[in-house]
Amino acid sequence: MNEVTVRERVQEVLANSGADIESVTDLAGQLLWRIGRISDDDPVTVRVGLASSAALFHELPRLRSASDSEIERCVLEGTLHVEWVGSRPRAVAEP
Repeated sequence: MNEVTVRERVQEVLANSGADIESVTDLAGQLLWRIGRISDDDPVTVRVGLASSAALFHELPRLRSASDSEIERCVLEGTLHVEWVGSRPRAVAEP
């Protein structure tokens, strides 16, 4: 998957979700993430959480590395597992 394809997919998801790129960019600066597998038989997992939840990442089972090709295959197949770690950010009320 090349950078152009990734950018197009992100823009499509944002358009469908109603989120704007500025809000997502601001939020991204406050996030921690880890990508890998708990074991060889488990799905590729992305753990995401706010920086304030950093200690919680250490309480979870360690993720083993996943190769770029494994991650790309899971994204294309739709089998990538995403976990949110810690409390979720509050939604911003629209004016």
